[in-house]
Amino acid sequence: MLFSETLLSKFLLHYGSHAEVTTKNRSFDQITRVVLVLTTFKTANIYLDRRIISIFLLGIISGLPWVMIGSALTLWLQEAGLSRSSIGFAGLIFAVYSINFLWAPLVDRFSLARVLGTRNKTGNKQSWIITCQIIIACCCLSMSLFAPTDAAKTLILIALILACASATQDIAIDAYRVQSFKPQEKALISAGAAAATGGWWTGYAAIGFIPLALSDVGWSWPSLYLLLATITAITTVLCILMPAAQTTTSQPEAAALLLPQCRSKIHQKALLLLMALPWCIAIWAVGGWGIPAGFKQSQGFIPVIIAIEIFLAGFLLHTLSQLPSQGLSHAASFNEKLLANTYHTLILPLRDFFMRNGPAIAISLLGFIFLFKIGEAFLGRMSIVFYKEIGFSKTQIATYSKMLTWLVTMACVIPCGILNARLGLLKGLMVSGLFMAASNLMFCLLAIAGPVEWLYFVTVVIDGFTSAWATVAFVAFISHLCSHQFSATQYALLASLGNLGRTLLASNSGLLVDIFNGDWALFFAITALMVTPSLVLLWRLRFKLLTLRND
Repeated sequence: MLFSETLLSKFLLHYGSHAEVTTKNRSFDQITRVVLVLTTFKTANIYLDRRIISIFLLGIISGLPWVMIGSALTLWLQEAGLSRSSIGFAGLIFAVYSINFLWAPLVDRFSLARVLGTRNKTGNKQSWIITCQIIIACCCLSMSLFAPTDAAKTLILIALILACASATQDIAIDAYRVQSFKPQEKALISAGAAAATGGWWTGYAAIGFIPLALSDVGWSWPSLYLLLATITAITTVLCILMPAAQTTTSQPEAAALLLPQCRSKIHQKALLLLMALPWCIAIWAVGGWGIPAGFKQSQGFIPVIIAIEIFLAGFLLHTLSQLPSQGLSHAASFNEKLLANTYHTLILPLRDFFMRNGPAIAISLLGFIFLFKIGEAFLGRMSIVFYKEIGFSKTQIATYSKMLTWLVTMACVIPCGILNARLGLLKGLMVSGLFMAASNLMFCLLAIAGPVEWLYFVTVVIDGFTSAWATVAFVAFISHLCSHQFSATQYALLASLGNLGRTLLASNSGLLVDIFNGDWALFFAITALMVTPSLVLLWRLRFKLLTLRND
């Protein structure tokens, strides 16, 4: 029994007995307050769980690469005198994060721990994380050896490799978090989501602040990348000390490999070609061969590619799900083995999600995930432009929008996790979504009032709190929807769908402001209403998702 549980029992026993003697003279309000404080202490004590601490560390590991290939690389290229188009091309590196679901089945299926001989020391997901960390550290070391003026393309290529390792690492990190808790441990699931959010912001903003600050006091960018490589090496050592995630029966053991029955060999090869097509499109999009420069540099390029990938995946799922299956014989050909393994690694996770929830609920859930954070994405995409247009200085923007947002996020993630655990996943998601939408109205007031610094401070604090709460609730909700057996693939697919919604629709935020002739107050009022469709979907699903409600 935890210390907090023992303490709570003693207080209840003592005050309960005492209250029976003095029922007429003493109110139970005092006892209720004691119980409330101790219950809150018990909930907060969850964050001392070793698994939660490990997830916080993994959040830091996940956020730090965004500094290496984001703000740090952009400033380095800019100071080296590269053109805006070259820097914009470097930004295509982030497309990797939107298509990492393509190789998520590899992380789910392939036992890297067995290959490396570390199965008894680290779990499979840890082995993937540690391997990716080593690759990221090596990439930082390699980037420190080149200068953008002489080898800009080489730098960007190394950064692309780093992004691939980081995106793969994110798959393993999300799977580790999902597998660390049983479905019944809803409080720990919410705490894990809070720890992941706080850790990511710590890696991205707090640790990411270090190289940017040191660059102003004379540190060269190669030296800063050596520093980032050192930090990555330290986090790699800490990863080895983490507890292994809970494992379920391996997929080949859980269900013997089944081979979809094809009408002919041509049909079989056509299915294999269909499976390979998303990979080919992804490689072509990243490479950019033969793509018109105007389309490649447009904001809609990445969302269109992702939409095509998801359409192909859905079509493939529908095609294979209609085919009867049979056991794979020992004398199967290479094509049959490849088809059977792909069926298990890519199709079964999607099929499992639809079968567990039913087609109607599954589609509604996917729609909710796609739409939930649209309003926040519209606001975030144009917030810096808004601050500059109404008259705030760059120093004020950096102070409030960056550092203050990080401080608010870090201060709020644990209370938000506790609040979400007490409300329950479903109710917490609904309430946080309403507060997230309402906080956008603060930007309406700021647009009307102009550059009032105290109002800017209040707006950032409220927006930071509601965003942190909504993010914690959203991550916990997606984590709960994933099956432990297909955790990496399912979480990557669901997270990619959420990213698709934010990327695809929010790319039109500037156009929307122009349509309103620069009326920022009206723009932010519209963004406050954008969460409505997703909350309507969630409200309609509330009785069908009884497993997400607390007793």
